[in-house]
Amino acid sequence: MTKHRFLQFLDTVDAVIARALTEPALLDECETALAALIAYDDWLPAEFAKPVAEKYQSYVLYVDPQSRYSVSSFVWGPGQGTPIHNHTVWGLVGVLRGAERCEEFPTPESVASGALRCAHQHNLPRGAVDRVSPTIGDWHRVSNALTDAPSISIHVYGADIGRVHRNYWDEATRRVMPMVTGYSNDQPWITAR
Repeated sequence: MTKHRFLQFLDTVDAVIARALTEPALLDECETALAALIAYDDWLPAEFAKPVAEKYQSYVLYVDPQSRYSVSSFVWGPGQGTPIHNHTVWGLVGVLRGAERCEEFPTPESVASGALRCAHQHNLPRGAVDRVSPTIGDWHRVSNALTDAPSISIHVYGADIGRVHRNYWDEATRRVMPMVTGYSNDQPWITAR
């Protein structure tokens, strides 16, 4: 495994963020960097790629010292997925292994009936990158598109996403509920550079 490839990716994201680009330009450049990173599957250590039977895992790989962005690996066992949720910051999701299903939803506040219905669904194969942001669509549900194997995606968010106060949609009560997700591991893979 080569940590060097991941460190190059972090250097690129640092440089892009330092240029204070508009969000569309930032997403374009960071998406290109993420696509280049996930084109290779030789850099993610095994401890950040472990599925757990009970629930999908979110392993923090790196948090920028100024919390301008964070990078994590999401590991999905067969049948695992998230509730409908938002992010409140920009984000990119790149599939490193397997495939993911993404269901996009309108903002709960925009739905008069109180029932959220999927507005669009798509699958992300290995190597694909998806975007989220309050400005382009921020509510979705993500799950493993494979029924017989784990899937792994690399997520980049415009904050320390494990500490961001955001929301999920409680389908039973049809209410928006607060959440702070945290991470599945205690320490990032990369803590200093």
